[in-house]
Amino acid sequence: MAEDRDLGAMAREIVDANLFMTLATADSDGRPWASPVYFSPADYREFFWISEPGARHSRNIAARPEVSIVIFDSQVLPGGARAVYMDAHAVELTDDPGFERGVELFNARFPDPENHNLGHYPAEKMRPPAAHRLYRATATGHFVLDPAGHPDGSAGDHRAPVDL
Repeated sequence: MAEDRDLGAMAREIVDANLFMTLATADSDGRPWASPVYFSPADYREFFWISEPGARHSRNIAARPEVSIVIFDSQVLPGGARAVYMDAHAVELTDDPGFERGVELFNARFPDPENHNLGHYPAEKMRPPAAHRLYRATATGHFVLDPAGHPDGSAGDHRAPVDL
């Protein structure tokens, strides 16, 4: 469907244009928490970020790896919002076979650390006993705010599923 391709292109553009994503987690009792994190995407399905393992969202992931993600431009005026929403599964990559690849992907997104105030993160800065760890969320579902609105014509936002 042409509409699906248009929505997919829109989703990819949103991901490519933003450096922050909002990561929504919950603890073992279901208490929610949302955190903005710098991220690096891979094929619009994997999302890498660096966090302290003691941060609330990191502790939540250890207890409950199911997360939600939203990527959006917070500078647009009401009515102009474009966003990508994702269901995902998150893990700390310290002992994961994908760790080295994740390090490369994260650092490739931020090649000039001075522009992002991040510094370069070699692998040893993301393994114990270092203060930070590398995480990956793998999206299991993607949705976008459909600019055409709700299919039934009703008012309000409509999130349409999209394949990326």
